[in-house]
Amino acid sequence: MKGGTGNIVIKNKKASHDYEFIEKFIAGIVLYGTEIKSIRLGKATIADSYCFFNNGELFIKGMHIAEYWWGNLNNHDPLRERKLLLTARELRKIERKIKESGLTIIVIKVFINARGLAKAEIAISRGKKEYDKRETLKRKDAAREMDRMRKV
Repeated sequence: MKGGTGNIVIKNKKASHDYEFIEKFIAGIVLYGTEIKSIRLGKATIADSYCFFNNGELFIKGMHIAEYWWGNLNNHDPLRERKLLLTARELRKIERKIKESGLTIIVIKVFINARGLAKAEIAISRGKKEYDKRETLKRKDAAREMDRMRKV
């Protein structure tokens, strides 16, 4: 199953609208067998997920992975907390940064890499204010209009 699995990407589309990304990291995810099978089918959502520290380890909360259709009694809990795998240096760096007020860790996307492993792209981020969101939309509209004028 390694050949065509590298194209599964589950994105958090609201994240870039609601948050300003300060620093991004790629982390492995500890999953059960039925969870990775559901992710390979694209049956996961990360819209309301965030990360938190527990005893020096980083976990994802709010990530929903649908139960595997062919799973039996041993199927997984769809909303369980999942551990993220990062180096000790990265964990210390992240923990130091989120001690600042107003910073949080959110999941931007979950994907299957070329080796068939599930990875999560997380970001240390700061919530945008309403006027920041409007300013971002204005900039995007202006850039789109400029591109349109260049093509003509």
